[in-house]
Formats: sequence, C-alpha cells, structure tokens
Amino acid sequence: MARYFYIVTFITLLFSSCEDVIEVDVPIDEPRLVLDALIRVDTTQEFVDVKIKVTKTNAFFDNVEVVSDLQNIYIYYGVENEYGELIGGFYSNLAELESGSGIYEPDPTFTSDQRIRTDYIENETAFWLILDYEDRRYAAKTYYATSVEIETLEEGDGTLFGDDETELIISFTDTPEKENYYVFDFDFGNFLTSEDTFYEGQPFSFSYFYDESFEQGAEITVSILGANEDFYNYMTLLIEQSEGGFGPFQTPVATVRGNIFDVTGIDNINQFDNVGQPDNFPLGYFAVVQSFTQTLIIE
Repeated sequence: MARYFYIVTFITLLFSSCEDVIEVDVPIDEPRLVLDALIRVDTTQEFVDVKIKVTKTNAFFDNVEVVSDLQNIYIYYGVENEYGELIGGFYSNLAELESGSGIYEPDPTFTSDQRIRTDYIENETAFWLILDYEDRRYAAKTYYATSVEIETLEEGDGTLFGDDETELIISFTDTPEKENYYVFDFDFGNFLTSEDTFYEGQPFSFSYFYDESFEQGAEITVSILGANEDFYNYMTLLIEQSEGGFGPFQTPVATVRGNIFDVTGIDNINQFDNVGQPDNFPLGYFAVVQSFTQTLIIE
C-alpha cells in the first residue's frame, strides 16, 4: 500500500555572474523496506485481488529499489477468540510471479489454492502479514474494514477558485449505530478521508474539486474504501504531508510510521510493537478494506 515518505529538503541556490561549484551535504538515512500493502476487497468477486509491492528506499536522490529476494511472505487470517487468538486460521502464501516486479501475489505452485476467498471474510476478520528479508522478520496486523456503496456520482458545474476546475458530487448513506471511517480514492493519486461524526447513519453528499478541466469523454474512477481509525489517521497524515501535487502513493516526502514492524526475535506474536527498537520499522501500511467503485464519463 503505499506511498512511502521521506523528508524532502528544498535548497535554493543563488548564483552570481560567475559560476561556482557548490557541494551540498544531503541527509543519509539507512535504507528502509517500503510496502504498498493496501488490499481492496470487492465482495462481488470470488477471490480477493492480493498484490503487495515491496521496494526499498535508496540514497537521497535515487529512486526506490524493487525487492525481489524476500525469503518468505504470507498472510495469516481468521476470526479471533476472546484472547486474541485466531480460530481455524487460513494461510495465503505469496510469491513474485513476474520476476523483478517486486509484486507478490498468491503462489500458484502450492498444491492447495492460496487465493483468499471473499466468502471467508467477515467484519473484523483479523489479518496478519508476515515477511522475512535479509534475516529480519517483519509483521503487520489489521482488521477487515467494511464500507458502503456509492449511491450517486455525477459531474457538477461549481468552482472554488477559477474555471480550470472539475467538480464531482458523490453521495452515500452512512451505516447507523457504528462509528465509521472512510477513505475516498478520486483517481490520479487524489485521496480524501472522512469520518461520520456529523452524518452518522444519514445520507451524505459532498463535492470534490480537481484543479484541472478534463476533456469530454475522459473517465474518472472513484472508490470509497472502508477504514478503521488507525488507517484513517495514517491516511489523513499522508494526505497532509503530500499536499502540493503529489499523491500519497507516489513520491517519498516524509517518514510516516505505519503498522508494519520489525519483530525479529520477538516470541509473542501479539506483542510485536518494536520492543527495544522503536526506530527500526519499514514504511507503508497493511490494510484490508471493502471497496465500492464507480466510473464517471466527463461530458
């Protein structure tokens, strides 16, 4: 899942009439694993589309590096009992199906089907992501977050700051008697978070503005994703950090801590929160969320 974030330093160099070579010391940070581990569940499909991309941060001015040599990666999931233990859990072992892609999917070489059936997922199903890399073990835990359907999606004619804008109006009805969080994917790296404090259990409609005009016939795909409070807070922070033209899964701009930890040497899977090594963690977030999507054609 995920857009990964580093601190960006802006340096302004003022040049006089003569040109001098200026050496600038840039920050040097230890490479970190970066996981794009947002899994969207379409309950109309038989299987969940599981794709987890693993990369690694490099030097300050370099691009991220694809990781193709994981020792092991799998998802363990099921319903927890009162002690937080999975009851009759299932495993989904993953593999890099396209060499050099860094994208890990259910491994088709196993004798049993490693795909995750949507029928096996219910509200609050617990999911563990476990992976081993360079003799270190990393783990993340999340719970399945349900969402609601998009009821209407239409193009508006309003503006905020000028004519070079496009308004989308989206409507949905919040689930009653439950504190809900949502993440909206407005395509092209545009995300928005919302929680139902002021519209709990009610129909709700709002406008989203793109700072550009789309050509007639252009397609815009919009999704509403379920979220728990932790994922909502994480995405809200990422969106705030990425303001200024970058989508939250695009360019590293800040080191934002997600829910993936280095658990090497920890023998209790329920107590893994970087005990004794608080600064050693990968970037990214592991989330399994229900998703509803609609596509709009610009007129």
